[in-house]
Amino acid sequence: MISLKTKLCTLLNIEHPIIQAGMAGGATTPELIANVSNAGGLGTLGAAYMKPEDIKKAIHDIRKLTAKPFSVNLFCVENSDKPGDEEKNIVKNELLRIGRDLGVSELDIKFNAADYFDEQFQVLIDEKVPIISTAFGLLPEEKVKQAKENGIIITSMITTVEEAILAEENGVDIIIVQGSDAGGHRGTFDLSKHKNGADVGTFSLVPQVADNVKIPVVAAGGANDGRSLAAALALGASGVQIGTRFLSSEEAGIHKAYKQKLFDSKEDDTVITKVFSGRPARGILNTFIEEFSMDPLPYPYQNTATKSIRGAAAKNDDGEYMSLWAGQNLRPVVKEQGAAEIIEEIMDGARKILE
Repeated sequence: MISLKTKLCTLLNIEHPIIQAGMAGGATTPELIANVSNAGGLGTLGAAYMKPEDIKKAIHDIRKLTAKPFSVNLFCVENSDKPGDEEKNIVKNELLRIGRDLGVSELDIKFNAADYFDEQFQVLIDEKVPIISTAFGLLPEEKVKQAKENGIIITSMITTVEEAILAEENGVDIIIVQGSDAGGHRGTFDLSKHKNGADVGTFSLVPQVADNVKIPVVAAGGANDGRSLAAALALGASGVQIGTRFLSSEEAGIHKAYKQKLFDSKEDDTVITKVFSGRPARGILNTFIEEFSMDPLPYPYQNTATKSIRGAAAKNDDGEYMSLWAGQNLRPVVKEQGAAEIIEEIMDGARKILE
């Protein structure tokens, strides 16, 4: 019999083998994180785009709401070479064309590449967060050492067996196995081989990773109910990481138009695109993705440039120009629920199968 009290639960000091994904961009409010953790899962702050002082405030706000463990997610990615003026002007003109009816002006479009990673990481050390989560790569050796010295657990997202082995060798404690069906940004380390991220489905990748590493693995992508949790455990995972289902929660900090798109969409409505950020991410197909016809700039320049469109779309309640990150398992996502209710429902479903 497969137990729902897994190695993941023991290592993270949580009751249920469920991690809420660290979705950057404001979705992971302190209320969502705290309610997931209070319900026995692991809440995660998506802090990649946050300034260090804002991360510190969010951590304090989370701790006012829960005494349970939580995680903070950062992006481990080197900024690309700065694009030239001609490349930037091509993208700027395209954004002005698409954003004309949204009121986007030339002054709204920025091409920033601010890198706060060292300062962000130092906040996590200073605040002694229990768990650090990484995407797009691994912590540098000196930062792994610093985290370990402070008793911090490290989790990292991977998309291939090779990346999983590298993560284990790097000192990662828990591997998040992100399949190609997962929503949002793809965790592939090196895009030179896989231009749109490694294209391996979650439930193909999980057993292959589990067979090649000794540390706990967590399935991410397509997991949003008791059946998928049970399936992940049967394939060798020690738990699941869930993003899309928690985006539908009452506590999620996403726009109402975005949330409605989740409820109205189905499994074949998502695509992998680089047009919002410059890195491959899975989201619901909308007008912006269809209309942006140029090669996007590399991350983070494309991401900061399209903030103008995304911000204007939010003001206009127009989901057709927002980044609607979502995984492929969308049909079950049909209503708002509290985060604690979501966890309870998932665990009840898994128990009926496994116990």
